Amino acid sequence: MNGQETAWFALAVVPRKEKVTAQTLRMREYEDFLPLYSVRRKWSDRIQTVELPLFPGYVFCRFDPKVRLPILKIPTVMSIVGMGKQPEPIPHLEIAALQTVCKAGIHAIPCPFLVTGAKVRINDGPLSGIEGILVEAKQTRLILSISLLQRSVAVEVDRAWIAPVRIYREF
Repeated sequence: MNGQETAWFALAVVPRKEKVTAQTLRMREYEDFLPLYSVRRKWSDRIQTVELPLFPGYVFCRFDPKVRLPILKIPTVMSIVGMGKQPEPIPHLEIAALQTVCKAGIHAIPCPFLVTGAKVRINDGPLSGIEGILVEAKQTRLILSISLLQRSVAVEVDRAWIAPVRIYREF
């Protein structure tokens, strides 16, 4: 797909069909992004590591919102997240931050969406340049959020890498 007129959108998908939806999008030559995390699950006879979506029920896809019907026709896609019938794009920096975390191989887990807290920037290490919300007094857990979905991901980082983000307001 042409990346010039496209933006990232969140697709609400049938529960537990995120991987199938991402694969279908790829087969139809759309750019998809399904961030996953590993968790150990215990069954009565064994313990197994499984990969689950960081944002259950959602898959990110890059496309032109004017040409969204082919995506909505995918059986596992319930809707495109937005205001009413108008799809709302996900800010590029939010998707880029999540992609950086996934590529860095740092353990991330789903966590509740947080509105309050200090905004910080990571200045060193594999996540250098990423901004997020600091939530622990130890200053080692960073929250990356997809505002539109009101969902977040927690990432453990070295305390020395974090610096506060200064917000300058014009009066």
